[in-house]
Amino acid sequence: MQTHHLSCHRAHAPLSVTAVEVRWGLVGSWLQLRWRVEGAARVIVPPFAGRVRRDGLWQTTCFEMFVRPEGRQTYAEYNFSPSEAYAAYDFAGWREGMAERAISHAPVITPRRAAGVLIVDVAIPLADLPPLPAALSLTCVIEEEGDSKTFWAMDHGESAQPDFHQPACFAAALAAPECDEIRN
Repeated sequence: MQTHHLSCHRAHAPLSVTAVEVRWGLVGSWLQLRWRVEGAARVIVPPFAGRVRRDGLWQTTCFEMFVRPEGRQTYAEYNFSPSEAYAAYDFAGWREGMAERAISHAPVITPRRAAGVLIVDVAIPLADLPPLPAALSLTCVIEEEGDSKTFWAMDHGESAQPDFHQPACFAAALAAPECDEIRN
């Protein structure tokens, strides 16, 4: 498992959230991710929706992943809500040619909240990702009581406003699994 601490975009300061960490790794034929939000007592968690596909999840607390195959401009975006709703899109280039991405299985999204911490676990089949190896961007939008939204990413680059689609956000690498890893 790899761990990365996300940074909040400088244009939007959090009210109570103190840190966001994300861990990820390949387990058999699945990519598993865990976002951990510290200082989450005031974080707004959308109501339970079940494993349904839904647009606009980023308008409130939402966890996101972007995957860009090595050597390509095309990429996929995945949105995971603590409500257990999800979305998946393909892009032909930076914010161009958006289309719904076909996936074989709804991601498994498991939120937990206790003592000022919000944890959101996600498992998604490798078959539903673009070809690996790929550049990876893990991000989130956090909405807090008091009409505050913050935007967390591995890297924000020089952008004056948050933009998770920009190349600087793709700050990690997701390697292709070894054949033995897939069989386990």
